[in-house]
Amino acid sequence: MKAVVLAAGEGMRLRPLTRTRPKPMLPIGNQPLLEHVLEAGREAGIDEFVFVVGYKRERIQSHFGDGDDWDVDIEYAVQETQLGTGHALLQAEPYINGSFIALNGDRIVEPSAISAVMRERRETGSPVMAVTRHRNPENYGVVELDGQRVRSIEEKPPAHTVKTDYINAGVYGLGASTFDEIRETDADGELAITTVLQAYRDALRPVRFDGLWLDVSYHWDILAVNSRMLDRTESSRAETASIHERATVVDGAAIAADVRIRPGATVLPGTSLGENVEIGSNAVLSNCVVLADATVDDGAVVRDCVVGENATVGANTTIEGGDTDVVVDGSVHSDVRLGGVVGDNTALGGNVTVSPGTVIGNDATVESGTIVSDWIENDAIVRRG
Repeated sequence: MKAVVLAAGEGMRLRPLTRTRPKPMLPIGNQPLLEHVLEAGREAGIDEFVFVVGYKRERIQSHFGDGDDWDVDIEYAVQETQLGTGHALLQAEPYINGSFIALNGDRIVEPSAISAVMRERRETGSPVMAVTRHRNPENYGVVELDGQRVRSIEEKPPAHTVKTDYINAGVYGLGASTFDEIRETDADGELAITTVLQAYRDALRPVRFDGLWLDVSYHWDILAVNSRMLDRTESSRAETASIHERATVVDGAAIAADVRIRPGATVLPGTSLGENVEIGSNAVLSNCVVLADATVDDGAVVRDCVVGENATVGANTTIEGGDTDVVVDGSVHSDVRLGGVVGDNTALGGNVTVSPGTVIGNDATVESGTIVSDWIENDAIVRRG
């Protein structure tokens, strides 16, 4: 059974990080998010994949190629315009003959969930979707069940109307007839898979599971999911990483190739350092995702932060971290753990203070001694005073 992996979206809520890469290529434990999805499918017994790509698709295709490095076959379907997950799935039709699994390319699930959906599809021949419980179901597709059928699916309903904690887990077992259903479904604007599945009514069967299910929708999710995945695996240190004997790197950190960690530096749990990252003397990092070629200079303190590719955090700069309230698309998200985001190619000078929840765009410059907060645009130059 083939797997269709939907990986065409941009992830606008994750800008500026997604201005130069598609959301599925954001790093989790020094692996692209999409790679975790691929590995879960492979462990479930799938060896043929169709990646539906679109936004910045060359980043995905150059990384995964034909799948040989993972002992699988990968084909690519292209969604030229992002018109929703239903429309994206339709682009895979030429590659599918019979039953298939559909997966979201930005959600990490346990292989057992994929295996269970495959088994249910084979045994019943019915359309199948995985469902799991979540403490905030209103943020996802809320699924009402009636025994062994899905009664309804509602995307992000008002919290006061939610009567169940089951949500759509983004794993589907479908057949070729699904493509006809997509073509016959009317939609204003983007067409979601869940809209199409409503057409199946009593035929849609749920597979319940309570294992690992991780979603990346916001900046703080990158940190939470990265930390969770590091907790589940042994600490990794590339052989070509250079860690000074007077540096401290605790368990629960991932250190990629050619990383350099100078004397007195401390790397605490939940931190991933990408390839060719340099950490200066006496710097402290905790719960951070640092992308390739970035530099954290001497004495900097960086907590609960995503540092973009080729970015620089200057000497004695402080990104203090902690819980804060963040506004995204007009909605307030309370008590989320986000020290900040430093965009690709952005340079923070020395002795900069970054307030919790700050997002600094790509190619920005923040001069020494500055205090920054809120949202700093791409290419901005921020001066003290």
